[in-house]
Amino acid sequence: MNILAKINYSCRVSSVLNKEVKQYGKQFMFDAQEDTSWSSDEGTPQWIIVSFDEPQNVSGFEFQFQGGFAGQKSEIIMYAADGAQLHQDSFYPEDINSPQRFQLKDTAREKACSKIKFVFESSTDLFGRIIVYNLQVFS
Repeated sequence: MNILAKINYSCRVSSVLNKEVKQYGKQFMFDAQEDTSWSSDEGTPQWIIVSFDEPQNVSGFEFQFQGGFAGQKSEIIMYAADGAQLHQDSFYPEDINSPQRFQLKDTAREKACSKIKFVFESSTDLFGRIIVYNLQVFS
């Protein structure tokens, strides 16, 4: 189950396309609408940080990118409430429109985290832009 649908959290992103937050802002990754998305500006790396009000055990996550604007070499970094890094792992999304689910290693699932950072070191877009229609995090 998507824990972001039932807990309080906040989100920050590296950039928004042309600073047009009302049209391309981070809130659109979580609204469950098929025709809205977060669109980053140009450049790499791009990143998304999700901070939980209460520590959570996370088993995996799911991204839905726009084809042609997907993250390539990407990392997830998980942090404890005190800011200590708990886990870091690479993941490699495909350049497709379909939702893509990634499972965390068992050792990462056992540690409750307060913050997750997704870093997109490269993009399938020539200019480094990322477009995310949906982001879910699973317990």
